[in-house]
Amino acid sequence: MNDNTGGERISRLSDKPLVVQFVRVVMTDSSHTALEPSGDIRDYLGFAIREIGLGTLTKRGDFRDVIRHVAAHDGQTITYASSTDPWHRASDIDYSIEQPGLDFILQSKLTCGQPTLIPVGLLYDTVDNSAAEVSYILRRGYNVDEIELGEEPDGQWVAPEDYAALYLQTAQRLRRESQRLKLGGPSLQSFEDQLLAWPDSNQDRSWMHRFLQRIQSEHQGLDFVSFEYYPFDEICESTSRNLEEIGPRLTAMMSSLRRDGVSADIPWYLTEYGYSVFAGKPEVTLEGALFSAQTVGTFLNLRGSRTYLYGYEPGYLMNELGCSWGNLMMLQMDSKTPSIHRLSTYYACQLMTQEWMSPNGGKHQILPVRLQMSREAHGLQAYAVARPDNQLSLMLVNDSLSVPVSLHLNFERSEGRLQSLSGTVEQITYSKEQYEWRNAGRNGHPLHSKPPEKRTLSASSSYRIPPYSLTILRGTLP
Repeated sequence: MNDNTGGERISRLSDKPLVVQFVRVVMTDSSHTALEPSGDIRDYLGFAIREIGLGTLTKRGDFRDVIRHVAAHDGQTITYASSTDPWHRASDIDYSIEQPGLDFILQSKLTCGQPTLIPVGLLYDTVDNSAAEVSYILRRGYNVDEIELGEEPDGQWVAPEDYAALYLQTAQRLRRESQRLKLGGPSLQSFEDQLLAWPDSNQDRSWMHRFLQRIQSEHQGLDFVSFEYYPFDEICESTSRNLEEIGPRLTAMMSSLRRDGVSADIPWYLTEYGYSVFAGKPEVTLEGALFSAQTVGTFLNLRGSRTYLYGYEPGYLMNELGCSWGNLMMLQMDSKTPSIHRLSTYYACQLMTQEWMSPNGGKHQILPVRLQMSREAHGLQAYAVARPDNQLSLMLVNDSLSVPVSLHLNFERSEGRLQSLSGTVEQITYSKEQYEWRNAGRNGHPLHSKPPEKRTLSASSSYRIPPYSLTILRGTLP
């Protein structure tokens, strides 16, 4: 079918009826017309389809459409578009949403004085605009050293070759602004098994493999690879089984990217992570803390470099899917009072950055750890790190709702095995004793939200870990 004149028409695809699962419409030649007279060239480029019908013709030539045309998400035939118009007007601004500017963010305490990773758009922006953003940041002298190019291209169903062309074009322009900036991406969505695309002429369906081939053919590469992790779409399901799936799902994602050709010699960044893309109760209950700890621990154990939580700003509860109230946030605003509630994710982040890792930064070494525990303690996960301050720190996540765990520890280092901890040991515990959620619809809030409990113990070969808890054990390296 070839028609760049616009209007309505019927095109015969086959002389005989066909049994098919998918139908792909590829548009390659624009009509260079606009719905309304316009002096802006961007209104004349690209393609648009108002409606698609698909079916058979009767002997009389009547068209029988099998597409379900319903003005509802769950009623119409599923249709995916591989591109979206990036052209916005001033009238498209939503003044009910606060959009903090770059100066506000980069001058705030959110950066903790550390070099900052900044994203720029590809599909939803232009090369000139992305270059202008980076040029502005550099002229202001902000501590920015890395630029993430892109925004969930796999979720937009864009062909990897097309996205690679945009990546190369933008990267080349940004290199003119600064040679020291590290450029990476492509900010992939969370996906299952393997990230697939429509097969090319070689029947290759790997989105990432084809993207990498295209940019490497131009002698370009990634300074880092980035992706997101939101594993659970079914926000209303039981969380106990989901918590057991956090590590295996993330492991499968990263293994898939390695098979598709992503180098292990470049940094891997988890530039967004959260329980679900939808708002729901597990994000504001104690499960939010357990999810964050397991995600970060698993990612670093798999040689990941950095993680970025989604949801720093305070927010309100939402009932997005009609089954539970929650939100991806660590600080909850109260609609009736000016108070702010610290949620479980807040304290989980505090434990990871201030207690498990050294708050002063420096090089940390992730260590394999072996646990010796009772059979009923199968829900315990452990993540160990040797800190630059000569501390050995262990993060333990107990997913069991009712079973406390007594465990024995063995750590491993390249120069030999370490037997447990030595000297005095700090045990920092975050459990139901510190945090409990009151489920009251839009008025839900923490019944109590206390800081983690700290205790100093003598080093032992056995430690008790309470049920449904996040615990840090930290002692001196032998």
